[in-house]
Amino acid sequence: MDFPILSAMIAVPLVAGIIVLFLNDNGARWTALLATLANFALGVVLWQAYEIGGDRWQFTEYVGLGEGTLVPAWALGIDGIALMLIMLSVFLMPICIGASWRAITRRVPEYMGAFLLMEALMVGVFAAQDLLLFYIFFEGGLIPMYLIIGIWGGAEKIKAAYKFFLYTLFGSVLMLVAMLYMILDAGTTSIPALMAYDFPAGVQWWLWLAFFASFAVKMPMWPVHTWLPDAHVQAPTAGSVILAGVLLKMGGYGFIRFSLPMFPEASADFVPLVFILSGIAVVYTSLVALVQRDMKKLIAYSSVAHMAFVTFGLFAFNRQGIEGGLIVMLSHGLVSGALFLCVGVVYDRLHTREIARYGGLADNMPGYAVLFLLFTMASIGLPGTSGFVGEFLALVGTYEMSSWAAIVATTGIILGAGYMLWLYWRMCYGTQKNADAAAMPDLSMREWWLLVPIAAVVMWMGIYPESFMAPMRDDVGHLLERIEPAQVHFDARPTEGTGVAAASVTDTATDHKGGAH
Repeated sequence: MDFPILSAMIAVPLVAGIIVLFLNDNGARWTALLATLANFALGVVLWQAYEIGGDRWQFTEYVGLGEGTLVPAWALGIDGIALMLIMLSVFLMPICIGASWRAITRRVPEYMGAFLLMEALMVGVFAAQDLLLFYIFFEGGLIPMYLIIGIWGGAEKIKAAYKFFLYTLFGSVLMLVAMLYMILDAGTTSIPALMAYDFPAGVQWWLWLAFFASFAVKMPMWPVHTWLPDAHVQAPTAGSVILAGVLLKMGGYGFIRFSLPMFPEASADFVPLVFILSGIAVVYTSLVALVQRDMKKLIAYSSVAHMAFVTFGLFAFNRQGIEGGLIVMLSHGLVSGALFLCVGVVYDRLHTREIARYGGLADNMPGYAVLFLLFTMASIGLPGTSGFVGEFLALVGTYEMSSWAAIVATTGIILGAGYMLWLYWRMCYGTQKNADAAAMPDLSMREWWLLVPIAAVVMWMGIYPESFMAPMRDDVGHLLERIEPAQVHFDARPTEGTGVAAASVTDTATDHKGGAH
């Protein structure tokens, strides 16, 4: 494709974000909606034009911005993994604008501008092929989300915004130091070149830890997850949707794009650490979710538990685990976003997120109850929904690496069913004790338009996941080829009593051409 579609997908929301600042409230709303819909249309064209089985990097663009090793270049390009994450971003963004249509009444142009800027930066993160350009996009995303939480958030918005900013910034400073070393050592800022570069094994440890400090906070992993519940509770509904739907996925994308291919030996050495932290996250945050009284906090803690399945899968060092982790990322982006939208629907009517204030909503909001049930089942991992496919593959891959880790992860699924079903029962069943809750109207036409598209994709992914797995399959194969030498570390490590199966790495990593079915 001669047309620079990736640059266009960054430019459209960026230009629209500047324009909305000079418009009135309604003008800003409509301009933002049209710009995000236009970007989604470009995303559909991108997906249709992507050649499965073709070149590893497609739609590449390169413009040198100067001379010197430490000068970034405008280098863009995507593989199948980046394609799916870009599609997730541009799919959710018009829904976020629609969710803010009536909820945001103060400083509307600035709010819409912040969201449009965020969309441009999110697309840039997944499309960047220059290390410094990636860092600019990656860190730039902090600014609009910081403003969205800090200006349009709840009662404790300032505290939550600072916590979000400082946690993320601290980890990213360490990552920047590691990036500078990598550029000077390899003599290039090209991400594809660095993915093929062999850093010394001793250095890989320190580089891996520096990147881990950033990606673990971004996901977030236990114990650096404490910023997430506060950020979700204080953020407006659309802010929570995009935070859970896309921004958390940047951590998983970082592991796939940097940690595993660039530092394979260190990644193999740190598998026990990742599995331990992921296991604690699954069980601990699920137990914490069980005792929450605030709907948003419950869903926020469930996000930490679900993202632990991503790290389980990605560090299983086999095809099933990695593909499962990627599908969990996509599914969680849809399902968690939908659940936060469901919270926003009732919050806009009653202006409280206290679970005890509701009950029996199936009587007066049957449409809402049906969609909420679908997203609840998808979060649990019911077969036929998107949640089942990813979690099943991630569990299979994890079991091949460590049976104990798989048992812990399965415990998290059981606990997840407990807190999600309990939330649904308290919200939609039982006796209606509050007259104001019983008087709430069902979904409006605008709310149907927000939730039904997500429900359709959740079912699509659950019934025919091949549509989403096929573009990523070859890229998972390339990753497995890269991390195959790391199997030496597992072969040398005793497996008795550790639950780490060295043979599984050899058996599954070498079978990179076959699919996980």
